[in-house]
Amino acid sequence: MTYSLPLKILLVLIGTAIMALGLNIGLGGILTLGWQISEPFLTVTNDAIYHVQDSHIRFIGGIWFCVGAVFFFGAFFSAPLRNTLGILCIAIACAGVFRFSGLEGGAVLSTDILPSLALELVLFPLLAVWLFRSTSTVA
Repeated sequence: MTYSLPLKILLVLIGTAIMALGLNIGLGGILTLGWQISEPFLTVTNDAIYHVQDSHIRFIGGIWFCVGAVFFFGAFFSAPLRNTLGILCIAIACAGVFRFSGLEGGAVLSTDILPSLALELVLFPLLAVWLFRSTSTVA
């Protein structure tokens, strides 16, 4: 079983984008490398606690990079990664729901977040359906 060319292209694009986001956070920590936001947005008031939390954020960035790698390689290793990709799609949709726990700042429904939220809550569930329905034998 292999995926259609459009599905393969989508998986490569999604994987590449997620890996870039993972690198931005994984290598840049809380302050990131600035690939999404270039303006300063944080003032450190407790250096020791900051470095502990920064280490945790870098770890999460590394996980996100690996999630992207799974999507990327899923385009080439469709059979063994099909279920994993579907599970990751649902996990990303569930994680998108967690954004609603931060409504008080107003950012969740802003134009800065809505595109990401739409991808998480709409694109990834649809991608999961596409993955689970895809049984094409076309290379």
